[in-house]
Amino acid sequence: MQDLLTSVPILKHADALLERYDVLISDVWGVVHDGLWALEPACAVLTAFRERGGAVVLLSNAPGPSQHVASVLDAKRVPRGAWDRLVTSGDVTRSLIAESHHSRVYHIGWQSDRALFAGLDVELVDEAQADLVVATELNDYRNETPEQYRPLLSRFAERGLPFICGNPDLVVHVGEDLLPCAGSLAMIYEELGGSVAWAGKPYRPAYELALAAAAELRGGRPVESSKVLVIGDAVRTDLAGARLMGFDSLFIAGGIHRDETMRGGEVDPVGLAKVLDGLPVQPVAAMAALA
Repeated sequence: MQDLLTSVPILKHADALLERYDVLISDVWGVVHDGLWALEPACAVLTAFRERGGAVVLLSNAPGPSQHVASVLDAKRVPRGAWDRLVTSGDVTRSLIAESHHSRVYHIGWQSDRALFAGLDVELVDEAQADLVVATELNDYRNETPEQYRPLLSRFAERGLPFICGNPDLVVHVGEDLLPCAGSLAMIYEELGGSVAWAGKPYRPAYELALAAAAELRGGRPVESSKVLVIGDAVRTDLAGARLMGFDSLFIAGGIHRDETMRGGEVDPVGLAKVLDGLPVQPVAAMAALA
């Protein structure tokens, strides 16, 4: 434990750290906004990085296509000057649906998430007709629990239907509330013996899309792994994805792990060490919030 306390610096400001990188791949929810409004200091840091010539790719496990999620960011007052490109789980999900060659989809999620299917050669059907399940969220994540879906998921698993998880996050903060995401349904489906395709972090296809966007921003020049920094608040997705790709990571402790890592508005070194304990690769630094 003591090694963790001394090996992961806790920063107040990120400027000096960011000077080491050409590309930032930043999480959105918990880093750039809190589910309600933009986090202004974080947006200012990203804007300044871009103004110095760096590229910022936002990589989100949001289940909507990037065009839709960009409009959501606008509504939350995240300035367009804070980012260059946006890649979402929705973008990956659309690719997985097209590759599946299934056309009858049972959708679990909000009605507004159905923009995901626009332009795809699929039909949204009821349970009995489905040959593919796509989960973007719970239908009502404020009032439902993942376990309520177990009987439905059991029936799909018994039929051997493939399941695409359009948001691999297990939980997300909306303001002060911690609410379940589609990843919690996918975990149950795998537990039941079902086959899950995960569309988003920490899986390679999402990062490959982000890297392709960064290379395009840099005029087609390849991006060196040592010059990429992943910024995120989730050990299971952001830090794991960075480790998979060989990128450095900056851990935002005030996100979904804040009940474990924060005390009195500051990063608690003991709590931080517990959350990071056992990781084969540690983040290069931690912060309460990007600033």
